[in-house]
Amino acid sequence: MNFSRQALLGIGMIIGGSVMLYAMVQQIGDSNEPQPASAMVDKLSPEQESPQPLTTDIETEKRILAEKQKERAARVAEQEKRAQQFLTEQEAAEAEALAKARAESQQYMASSAAAAEESDKSDAEKNDATTPIKKTSVAVSAESETNTGNQQKAAQAQQEAQRQAAIKEQAAAKKLADSKKEAEAKRQADAKKQADAAAEKKQAAAEAAKNEPPKSPSDYQVKRGDGLIKLARQYNMPVEVLAQANDLSPSTSLQLGQNITIPSRKQVERLAREAAAAEQAREDKRQKEEALAKKSADAKREAQQKLSEARKEVKETDAKGSFGVQVALANDQAKADELAKKFKSAGYQVKTSPTSRGVRVIVGPERGKVAALALKDKINSDPKVSTTSAWVLYWR
Repeated sequence: MNFSRQALLGIGMIIGGSVMLYAMVQQIGDSNEPQPASAMVDKLSPEQESPQPLTTDIETEKRILAEKQKERAARVAEQEKRAQQFLTEQEAAEAEALAKARAESQQYMASSAAAAEESDKSDAEKNDATTPIKKTSVAVSAESETNTGNQQKAAQAQQEAQRQAAIKEQAAAKKLADSKKEAEAKRQADAKKQADAAAEKKQAAAEAAKNEPPKSPSDYQVKRGDGLIKLARQYNMPVEVLAQANDLSPSTSLQLGQNITIPSRKQVERLAREAAAAEQAREDKRQKEEALAKKSADAKREAQQKLSEARKEVKETDAKGSFGVQVALANDQAKADELAKKFKSAGYQVKTSPTSRGVRVIVGPERGKVAALALKDKINSDPKVSTTSAWVLYWR
C-alpha cells in the first residue's frame, strides 16, 4: 500500500508540473504575437506627412516593409510550431510514464497477493511442519521482503529520474522563452532603426530638393554675409560654376546689393562639364610640360656628361688651337651683347667677335674639336638658351 501511495503521489506531481509547463508555454506564445507595424513606427510629423518632391521610391519602401512583415510572421509561426511539437512530446512522455506507473502498481499488487497467499499457506502448515520446514518458511518470507524492498527502491529511482527529466524540460522551456524574448527585442530594435533611417533619408531628400539649383536662371541680390562659397552651398553647386556663370573669380568678394545670376540645373551641368574639361586640359598641359622639361633635363645632363668625357679624351695630337661654338650672328653689337648676356646667365663663357657680316656670339673656347662638338650638342639641348643653330668653328 505504501508503494501505491508513492506511485499515485508521483503521478500527481508529474501531472501538476505538466499543467504548469503547458500554461507557461501558452503564456510565452501569447506574449510573442507580432505587434502591428503602426505600433513600432513613430507617427510622422505633419511636416513629414506633407507631400515633398522626393527621389525616394515609396513603392519600394512598402514592398520591403511587406517582406519584413512576412518574414516576422513566418518566424512566429515556426516558433509556435516548435512549441506545439514540444507540448506533444511532453504529453507523450507523461502518458508513457503513467502507463509504466500503472504496470508497476499492478505488478506490486500481484506480488503482494502472492506473498499473502504464501503466508496463509505457511501459517496453516505450522502445526504439522517440522523444524526444517519452519526454517524454510522463514527463508521464503525473508526473500519476499527483500524483493519488496528492491521493488520500492526501483520505483523511487524511477520517480527521481522522472523528476530530473521534468526539471531539465522546464529549464529548456525557460531557455526557449528567453531566446524568443531576446529575438523579439532585437526585431523591434531593428524595426525602429529602419524607421529612423527612413525618416532621416526622407528629410535629407527634402533638404536636397529644397536646395538644388532652380529649373531656370534667376537673379539674386547680394545680402549681408553672402559670398560665392555660401551661395554655392545654398544652391548645391560648385563655387567655380557659380563664379563662371557670373564671369567672376572663385575668390572674388561680393558687394552688398550686387546682382548676380543663379544658373539653372542645365547650366550648372554644362558649366561643370566645361570646368572639368578645362581642368583636364590644364592637367594634360602640365604633364606634357613636365615630360618635356624632364626630357630636356635628361638631354642636357647627357650632353654635359659627353662634354666632360670629351674634355678628358682631348690629346696633344688633336687639331692645334682652340675651338669655339658660334651660337648667333647679330646685326649689331647691342643685339650681340643681349644674346651674350642670356648665355652667360645660363652658365656659359661667351665672347663677341665683329665680322663683315655681323657680330658673332661665340661660346668657349674648348681645346680640341671633339670637346667643341660635345659643347655644341649641350647648347642645342639646353632649354634655357633655346637655340638649335650652334656650330663649331676654329677660334685661332
